[in-house]
Amino acid sequence: MGASMVRPEGRLLVLGGFACEKGARAENQDFTGIYTATELERTHHGMIAAVADGVSGARGGRIAAELAVRALIEGFYHQPDTIGVPAAAHRVMAPYNRWLAAMGRSETMAHAATTFTAFVLKGRKGHVLHVGDTRAWHFRDGRLTLLTQDHTLSHPDQRHILYRAIGIEDRLRLDHHEVPLAVHDRLLLTSDGVHATLSARRLEKLLAVRNSGDADARAIVEAALSAGSQDNASAIVLDVVSLPAVGHDSVAGDVGRLPILDPPSQGESVDGFRLDQLLSDGRYTRLFRATDTATGKTVVVKFPKPALLSEQGARLAFTREILVGSRVTSPFVGEVIAVPQERQTRLYGVQPYYGGQTLEDRLQSHMSLADGLAIAIKLTRAVAALHRLDVIHRDIKPENVILLPDGGLKLIDLGVARLPRVDEFEAKEIPGTPSYLAPEMFNGNLGDEATDLFALGVTLWRIFTRSYPYGEVEAFSRPRFRKLEAPSKLRAELPAWLDVTMMRAVAVDPDERFGDAVELLRALEGGAAVERVDMRYVPLIERDPVRFWQIVSAGLFIALIAAIALR
Repeated sequence: MGASMVRPEGRLLVLGGFACEKGARAENQDFTGIYTATELERTHHGMIAAVADGVSGARGGRIAAELAVRALIEGFYHQPDTIGVPAAAHRVMAPYNRWLAAMGRSETMAHAATTFTAFVLKGRKGHVLHVGDTRAWHFRDGRLTLLTQDHTLSHPDQRHILYRAIGIEDRLRLDHHEVPLAVHDRLLLTSDGVHATLSARRLEKLLAVRNSGDADARAIVEAALSAGSQDNASAIVLDVVSLPAVGHDSVAGDVGRLPILDPPSQGESVDGFRLDQLLSDGRYTRLFRATDTATGKTVVVKFPKPALLSEQGARLAFTREILVGSRVTSPFVGEVIAVPQERQTRLYGVQPYYGGQTLEDRLQSHMSLADGLAIAIKLTRAVAALHRLDVIHRDIKPENVILLPDGGLKLIDLGVARLPRVDEFEAKEIPGTPSYLAPEMFNGNLGDEATDLFALGVTLWRIFTRSYPYGEVEAFSRPRFRKLEAPSKLRAELPAWLDVTMMRAVAVDPDERFGDAVELLRALEGGAAVERVDMRYVPLIERDPVRFWQIVSAGLFIALIAAIALR
């Protein structure tokens, strides 16, 4: 479990070592693990070191400890990195905790449980995950700091009794702490067979020797056993060799190094991208259809406008778009194209060029109910894919939906998305289009799944009725959320189930909307299947009976006049 040999400058590089001995015990119920990860994994998720100590006297204590460490290492890297370290770890460890708690009630693994403490190192931060009485420590400038609190009873005679550990309770309660990292920091994990015998001062002196991680971990364990430890003894020592640039958090670090310049004009070339056509000149950004002269491919290049968007806002927007576009795997969500660091000299983003038209442009001509349903279903799938990663789009509207020539769809403009762990925009730059903002956003809500569903609901109204449920809202004005009329009042052919679906999607009270995008998707797909709307032509007498009888009457009148004339 040695560290990978990578170029250290501007990257996270940590070297580690461990020692784990049974000592005076008949068997070793401790388990340690270090996973330095590939460079890509370290960038997206970080590296992991963990120690677990199976509860003494329980059957399967060693099994419980080993599976806890392996569960985190093997499951953590399959979680989306957009949800953050604590949430990703909890998604992995909570099911394991429930399984172990259930097994602890069986005869084969009676009372099985384990303590657990781990470091996840990502960017310039160390994340501590902890439950039980194993410990995490931070050593810097000759001083050792304890980062965790033992979950044992406070009475001197009962300090060996755990009240929290993996497998003790059905619900996992995992402490989480963050510690900023610096080059030359040392991080230490110990089982109680070490720190119950060696004082913090003694550990401090042993870490100050600064031999290799393996050598110092071995020295710590041997010192604990020599001092009379009667328990298993384990230690992990991590040395921080290099860190990403200040302010770096994966993509953010690369974006942070790029200067923000005035946007170029059509016909210019930037870093080998020939700007062929101006597509959009918005308030905060300028978009071009461009040719990548290195590959010959047609792409879209987006530049910030520093005169209107703050430097922080520009970097946040491009960080979000690159991060989400490179992480979300969905045929209905726009992608991004990574530009090599050595090529990119200023802040901009590159995306594939999607032919076709925006949904807003498509709405300028008649759209059948079947076509509208097909678009609505694909768009809802796009939103569901984002929400699965805890990504809130915050600007769902027809202008941000591309309809592809082959019938596909792409939800674009992810620069204003809300992500966990990413700083927020300044108040004046909070995104969104007034006509699509949920009522709660006018009262300070910065965006969540419910507000995205509201914007999606307004988009459905535009698709099926060409209107806004509460009227079009001008910038800097507040809408009146009046009582809704059924959308079928505006388009008579809409079936009853779609009436109900659209009205629920834009309910003023968020609790009355759909629970999530998947529930809305089921309503759209299920209703379409039952009604078979996409297979049925709705005759004029059903769509507009008054117009039908007017035409019939006019035809009869013309026939009568013709008959009289012929006679």
